[in-house]
Amino acid sequence: MGHFADSEYSPSRSAAEGFRALNLPSRLSLDRLISIIEKVRGRRIEIDVCESLNSGTVCGLWLSTNTREIILHAPTPSALHRQQFILHELGHMVLRHDEAVVSANYAETLFPNLSGEKVSRILGRSDFLDHIEAAAETLADLFAAAIRDSSIEPRSFERILG
Repeated sequence: MGHFADSEYSPSRSAAEGFRALNLPSRLSLDRLISIIEKVRGRRIEIDVCESLNSGTVCGLWLSTNTREIILHAPTPSALHRQQFILHELGHMVLRHDEAVVSANYAETLFPNLSGEKVSRILGRSDFLDHIEAAAETLADLFAAAIRDSSIEPRSFERILG
């Protein structure tokens, strides 16, 4: 399980390290972030709405293949919610959570028609999933703040310069 099983693992530290490692530009949009992560992952990222995620328990889902990354998200009329769903899944990508072991119970919630044992091995730590979800959400928040700061910056200059 690598560093995920380490007793020193901290979701906020992991998110901060992932954010710093990307060395993001000062001007950032969701599209630019996606382009950067596509280069890091070496695969195209496809994003689509998935009506079956409307139950409320799972808002987004990331599937990784040899040629592409697929993000599916719940339908929402809110552009902000849509962005957060996407940023959360991008957080998982950056933190390479696809390399982590996923519990059978979690796998069964994502793939109800398959046995969890067929999808993954059982984890040794019960708080593991909470940690990876917290790290992904923390990184999503850091991405959102960077995007928000980029969009606020020009307006601030316009106010100062008239």
